[in-house]
Amino acid sequence: MTTAIVFDFGAVLFSWRPDLLVAEQFAHRAPTPQAAQALARDIFHHDDWQSFDRGTLELERVIERTAERLVLPQPGMATLMSGIGERLAPIAESLALLTLLRDRRDQSGDIRLYYLSNMPAPFARVLERRHPFLRWFDGGVFSGDVQLIKPDPAIFALLEARYGLDPARTIFLDDLAANVAAAQARGWRGVHFTSAAQAAPHLLSAVP
Repeated sequence: MTTAIVFDFGAVLFSWRPDLLVAEQFAHRAPTPQAAQALARDIFHHDDWQSFDRGTLELERVIERTAERLVLPQPGMATLMSGIGERLAPIAESLALLTLLRDRRDQSGDIRLYYLSNMPAPFARVLERRHPFLRWFDGGVFSGDVQLIKPDPAIFALLEARYGLDPARTIFLDDLAANVAAAQARGWRGVHFTSAAQAAPHLLSAVP
């Protein structure tokens, strides 16, 4: 029987450290790690950013509204947000794990690889253009393309229906516990990702 392995992208396959990005761009407002983390939460955990993730708010409007709300210079906010796609770098250990899974799939045919990522459409297009290894996936869903975001059950249902996934044979990796719980509620096997080394045994024990 075929096992489907579903990857989140940010902080799983690609580095995602918004606190470092914020500290670099707005050093005067983020002089300490704690201040940088707080500012990153104010920027990226707000409804405006969630709407951008969902594909229902344009990047230009997010930049304008966030800069105004937090009293930050709009050019700096534009630099921060517009460059995120290019700043998302593959995590070497996670890419090595994905490579191993791809090789096992190609040898056995009993594995399928998918992604399910909260990713605004502009950044998704950058990743597709910059990283040929994304073609290793058998399919996937970016939130910005479908106007849904995790942990909404509908986005899990969409991936499941689009690719005919068997929930009992689907393993999902995500760094956020709420997203893992949403997958588990559908009968998927959820793995709360902290590192490739931590996640690897969960995957390799379940595939040929």
